[in-house]
Amino acid sequence: MSNERSSYKDRISGLEVTQHTNYRGHSHHFYFTNNGWYDGGKKLAFASDRCNHSNLYSLDIDSGAIEQLTDLEPVPLPRELEFTRSSLNPINDEIYFFHDLNLMALDPHSKKLRVLHEMDPKWCVSMTNVSADGNYVYFGTWEDQSDKFEVDLLRGYIGFRETHDAKPLSQILRVAVDGSGADVVFEEHYWIGHVNTSPTQSHLLTYCHEGPWHLVDNRIWGLDVSTGKTWKIRETAPGEIVGHEYWLADGIHIGYHGHIEGGASGMLGQCRYDNTNHVENSFPGKTGHIYSRDEKLIVGDGGGVIRLWKWDGERYLPPRILCRHDSAMHIQQTHPHPRISPDGSYVAFSSDRSGYGNVYTVPLVDFESLPLVEE
Repeated sequence: MSNERSSYKDRISGLEVTQHTNYRGHSHHFYFTNNGWYDGGKKLAFASDRCNHSNLYSLDIDSGAIEQLTDLEPVPLPRELEFTRSSLNPINDEIYFFHDLNLMALDPHSKKLRVLHEMDPKWCVSMTNVSADGNYVYFGTWEDQSDKFEVDLLRGYIGFRETHDAKPLSQILRVAVDGSGADVVFEEHYWIGHVNTSPTQSHLLTYCHEGPWHLVDNRIWGLDVSTGKTWKIRETAPGEIVGHEYWLADGIHIGYHGHIEGGASGMLGQCRYDNTNHVENSFPGKTGHIYSRDEKLIVGDGGGVIRLWKWDGERYLPPRILCRHDSAMHIQQTHPHPRISPDGSYVAFSSDRSGYGNVYTVPLVDFESLPLVEE
């Protein structure tokens, strides 16, 4: 085990920010929709590029101890090892990720690996997510388009528009974690991405129609896997853009953000999974990814800062700065992707502010004590 922890005082909020990794290679936590805390919230799974290999590691939040969990061989494009898409079983702490064509299951306690499913090479894969009962891993797949045009979605979204325009056959797969097999629960000729499972309702998930947000027919969709029913969530009017959808901790409500094309203000929104009870609030400027455990407090990463919005019962108050992140965000692994910890006491984020991606945490403090964001 190693310990790379250090801290510094944020120059705007004055809060102490903890840097948990320090290696001349990128480290990052999971995507903001995917929980990475396990062992009762004591440890955080993260990925790190060390010795020219990408692997999973474990961070002990209290002690700062870092432990390597996997020892995997590199895989070339288009199946490069990419742990942002990893997910955690909410029942037994098992971690799921793709290594080449194989969907892998990792026990972070014993470090034992097993293969759950092997993909046909004609398919590309996106985010994995686990059902609330812990029985299935879900993910979206689409027909590989790299023989038609250049594709490198991790660096500069190369081929992003072209893949959307191609409308490839896409599927949502369900893989049993007991190794008993896989099946297709939905398919269509539209690029499917970001399959997100409800954290409390095992039969519900959302998926998105992937592509430039202003071009997709509708970004957010719901799917009831017990019936096969699909439906639009937060249908957009001409000129409206929404995305970065995620489930709140209740597993009933979905959060998102957006804006009007060319408009000076952004929008924060939430609604029930059945596309009812919409609550939306405009705010000056724009934000990147957002996340919240409930409607009371939202964290975002726009404008080079980790910012917070607080619900006062009627609206979201103007955002305040928790700390700067200063990430260049040239690749997915160094996007901040802020996420509030399970106990609500701090925010975890990634940043390449030092030149390399690292994992950081910053405590959540009284909202009114923080400086306002000046757009």
